[in-house]
Amino acid sequence: MKIPPVKGTRDFYPPDMARRNWIIDGWKRVSLRNGFEEYDGPIFEYLKMFQIKSGDEIVEQLFSLQDRGGRELALRPEITPTLARMVNQQINSLPKPIKWFSVPRLFRAERPQRGRLREFFQWNIDIIGVDESTADAEVIFCALDYLREIGLTPDDIVVKISSREMLAALLQSIGIGESELEGLYLVLDKRNRLPADAFEEMLAERVADEDKRKKILELMSVESIGQIGDCLELTDAAKESVDELGRLFELLGVMGVADFCRFDIGIVRGLAYYTGIVYEIYDKASELRAIGGGGRYDDLLKQFGGPAIPATGFGIGDCVLAILLEEKGLLQKQLPVRKLDYFVACVDKVHREGAIKLTMKLRSAGWTAGFSYKAAKLGKQLKKADNQSAKKCIIIGRELVEKNELVIKDMATGEQELVDYDKFLTKCTESK
Repeated sequence: MKIPPVKGTRDFYPPDMARRNWIIDGWKRVSLRNGFEEYDGPIFEYLKMFQIKSGDEIVEQLFSLQDRGGRELALRPEITPTLARMVNQQINSLPKPIKWFSVPRLFRAERPQRGRLREFFQWNIDIIGVDESTADAEVIFCALDYLREIGLTPDDIVVKISSREMLAALLQSIGIGESELEGLYLVLDKRNRLPADAFEEMLAERVADEDKRKKILELMSVESIGQIGDCLELTDAAKESVDELGRLFELLGVMGVADFCRFDIGIVRGLAYYTGIVYEIYDKASELRAIGGGGRYDDLLKQFGGPAIPATGFGIGDCVLAILLEEKGLLQKQLPVRKLDYFVACVDKVHREGAIKLTMKLRSAGWTAGFSYKAAKLGKQLKKADNQSAKKCIIIGRELVEKNELVIKDMATGEQELVDYDKFLTKCTESK
């Protein structure tokens, strides 16, 4: 009986693994050059940790289990709670600001869709201990630094940016109570994914007052930061957050990535822990799910029993990113081609062990090298070397061994040269 993989998971055959490694290696490389340090945590945590952050409804969205001691655990659906727990444990000894990144394997018990699986990898970048919008700009830059590197341009992707703090102040000036905000955010977060009449129907269920609804709809239709003041009279709190958002766009211009970014008041982010600037990254045509997103979460560490410390960060998953790169023709052509430095062939069976011995010496010196497992004619071995994309083929034979010599064949040009065995091996060892 053949057993298929669990729905919503993936098997990574060598070509798939090459794509996965290429994406993750890029995430790590860009993180390090932007000054972030890598961390990780356990693949499962106490269930209550995710309930603290996202409420009891999160239980239906993750894989939970009970261990032999009766403790309620869960496979991590995200790593930010783990980050908060780890930072709180050593808060007094960690140098500030804390700039960490992670590439965790995550699990969510959701219905699999295009770009959304039950098991996936996610790149997380976080800065803790900086309350200025410079930190928000830096994490956005870091995301774009990677996306630019892999060939995506402002014609391909856009970072849509808004502010939860600003939206809260504007909604409260309309007359929405503070206790009503979280429920309203959930509705507003769906605005860009619903037909206009369906969105207005959902809004009516949440906001009964027609005048307030009209003002909310007018507010959600603004297309620039400057239009907000034309739509509503700004309170001091609203003006402060609008100015902060304006400053963020100035910084993104200074950093050279403003052409990727635009204001979109409809970016709310459904998670309740966001407190300020929020953003999501989309393909320009908005045909796919969000590539990633993030924002400021200044209260999260306090919710986990730590002090009130400002924090900001983002996450980018591998699923949607890979789909976009495939569609743009950017993935396959950037993957490194598997090549051997050397393939060692022998003219006759008697020197097969000599070929194996030389192969292992080359590997020990740091070169990628291969040989034929079965004794075969030289022509077949050369074909095998070509199939394995070997750069050069080393040929060992009876007369060559007697003279302590090797034949080195360039597989691209077909040119051959005769070299001394010992000098060749010394050169290979020293050059690595």
